[in-house]
Amino acid sequence: MTAGRADPIGVDAPGAAAPVGRDLAQTLVFAGTLLLAAFLLFALQPIFTKRVLPVLGGTPAVWSVATVVFQGLLLAGYAYAHAMTRWLSLRASVVVHGLVLLAGSTFLPIAVATEAGAVQGGDEALWLVGLFLASVGAPFFALSASAPLLQAWYARSGNPRAQDPYFLYRASNLGSFAALIAYPLAIEPVFGLAEQTRLWSAGYALAAGAVAACALTVLGGAHSRGPVAVTPEVACAAPSLARRLAWVGLSAVPSGLLVAVTAHITTDVAAIPLMWVLPLALYLLTFVITFRPLATWPERPLAAVQVAGTAVVLGAAIIGRLPFAADLPLSLGLCFVAGLVAHRAVYRLRPAPSRLTEFYLCTSLGGMLGGLFAALIAPRLFSAVAEYPILLVAALACRPGALVAPRFAAGAALRRLSVSLAGVLAGATGLALLARFASEAAPSVAAAIMMTILLLSWRAPRAAFGRAALFCALVLAMPLLSAQDVENRRSFFGVHRIETDPQGRFRLLAHGTTLHGAMRIREDDGRPALGRPEPTTYYATGHAIADVLEVARNAYGPLPRVSVVGLGASSLACQARPGEAWTFYEIDPEVVRIASDPTRFRFLSACAPTARIVQGDARLTLARATEPTRVLIVDAFSSDAIPMHLLTGEALALYRDRLDAQGVLALHVSNQHFDLRPALARAAAEQGLTLLQRIDAIDEPIERRYRMRAMVVIATRDPVITREAERLGWTRVAPDLTRRPWTDDYANVLEAFLDLMRLRLGGGLAAGH
Repeated sequence: MTAGRADPIGVDAPGAAAPVGRDLAQTLVFAGTLLLAAFLLFALQPIFTKRVLPVLGGTPAVWSVATVVFQGLLLAGYAYAHAMTRWLSLRASVVVHGLVLLAGSTFLPIAVATEAGAVQGGDEALWLVGLFLASVGAPFFALSASAPLLQAWYARSGNPRAQDPYFLYRASNLGSFAALIAYPLAIEPVFGLAEQTRLWSAGYALAAGAVAACALTVLGGAHSRGPVAVTPEVACAAPSLARRLAWVGLSAVPSGLLVAVTAHITTDVAAIPLMWVLPLALYLLTFVITFRPLATWPERPLAAVQVAGTAVVLGAAIIGRLPFAADLPLSLGLCFVAGLVAHRAVYRLRPAPSRLTEFYLCTSLGGMLGGLFAALIAPRLFSAVAEYPILLVAALACRPGALVAPRFAAGAALRRLSVSLAGVLAGATGLALLARFASEAAPSVAAAIMMTILLLSWRAPRAAFGRAALFCALVLAMPLLSAQDVENRRSFFGVHRIETDPQGRFRLLAHGTTLHGAMRIREDDGRPALGRPEPTTYYATGHAIADVLEVARNAYGPLPRVSVVGLGASSLACQARPGEAWTFYEIDPEVVRIASDPTRFRFLSACAPTARIVQGDARLTLARATEPTRVLIVDAFSSDAIPMHLLTGEALALYRDRLDAQGVLALHVSNQHFDLRPALARAAAEQGLTLLQRIDAIDEPIERRYRMRAMVVIATRDPVITREAERLGWTRVAPDLTRRPWTDDYANVLEAFLDLMRLRLGGGLAAGH
């Protein structure tokens, strides 16, 4: 009977029960510790990112940078664990890691580091990296080293299961997955940020104690147990450079795709934990599924889904963006399938346990490089979100056989290369002609042709990869082939698209799926549009936002000062009247450049040339304002998403304090995914304010004059303002005092989503972009 293992029958080996019990207990302690450490790590990500989010205007890029920082800290932790297991004895590594955990505890409770200073325009990403490292770098690093280090300790424990300790990685990822699911559904709706940080600190202390318990079980039995047996399945020599690069590359692609998909879906909904954790939870679930021995693996079904999904996404990128209801499951599904394919390939290449920490170091390096490319490098390289289609195509290369070609004769290779080049040249020439003479049809035709070719080649990995790469190049080249005037401006806060409508009558400014401005450049008869631009989109005369100004003027006369949070194309500036002093607050320097350029949009230069523009997050810049304003309009959007920190009780209190005695506060709350009025009514009641609402009615196609419906609310405690607003068609929103009011410490966006669902099921209509 093998030492330390019970006899299969279990009746003739009375001395075996105790060792088996100890083995099981030890395994459970290690698995539980790894699960707890991972739970804390991945709970810390949304906790601290949510705390930092208001400083940078609620942009989705904050989460992208946070993901890269945490991946970098994981890499540092894995490198530290690898060095410990390679150069230190077991006892010495236990002592050193205990000191590291103790050092991390000195940064608790977690808080935003004040020594980071103020953010500088244009350096937001680098500033954010420094802020994360200074604030939570030490405790995160201490816990991040636990996964590989504890697995290495377990591999040296002599436990019968230590011959293949990779199953513990599944326990670690299960803890990460649990944290990501629990945070938006159970933690965020119940606990405020202050309570969350206190609970996290207690969890850190518990995890440190659990690590100590693991160390005791190993130190107490490591010297009395036999050597670790290595099965032929996982035995291997020192890994080659090619295998190490494979570990890195196969880990980089799904990691980069995770960041790209998260930015893709949060741009239009909101930069909130609920939307952050969905793709990350699915990403971690792929490790739980793939890091285990499996008799069979559904390789062909996964390949079919991956190729078909990639074809649809790339086709939609040419034609136009998919509806969010279709885009969300498709993007998440592709990210999940790509992770399954790549991580299964990584698992198949795993080394013997003696090389475990090196393996995790390489996979962590790949994860960081993928995230670094998607979050920090790609925004500087591409004016559009090109990293998403690029990484989708790269994910096809993770399929077995995609990059390893069978041997064939040189003549055959030359013939195949010639045919491929001829096909590319013919296709490019045809598309160029199509784009020149039938620009509206070109995207649809190109998408249909390329999607068909790609779908027909899904059975051949190399063919699918090569054609998808050509397809991706086509996606990126379509703006160059198209005759339509399109210009992309990219900043830390997103991609702003300046284009001309198909009839050539309006210049448009869009961010994501949302139109942020439209200016007429030609009359319907083709003559150039001259003179003062007419306000369009949500700011047209007679619409709700413009009538906020009329409410204030009718109640108390001319407006001495008007303040607007959110600049866009500056359409609202053309509602200004002589003698009024206007100030715009805008966080994105690229938006300021676009709106201030009269060759792009003339609203500001023609209607309010003396208007002042204050750059920075509105909560911070308004807090420094010294002069009161008569009207304050909060109209800040990232695509269709409203930064949530602009809607809390503290935000309303700040806005109220910046108004003069006759002031009017208005908020533009149009949204396709949330009904924000109940939450705002409750927060307004907490501040002693009455909330009134108005929803525009549009009875003509948007393309006719680019006038769009808006949902706007006014918050006031002045009966004169209330009466005048009601006279112009505004209605009161009754607050539900049973709700917990939104604050900087607590905001339940899941509740706002359910409010919208109830409204739609009840036959109501919520205005959206």
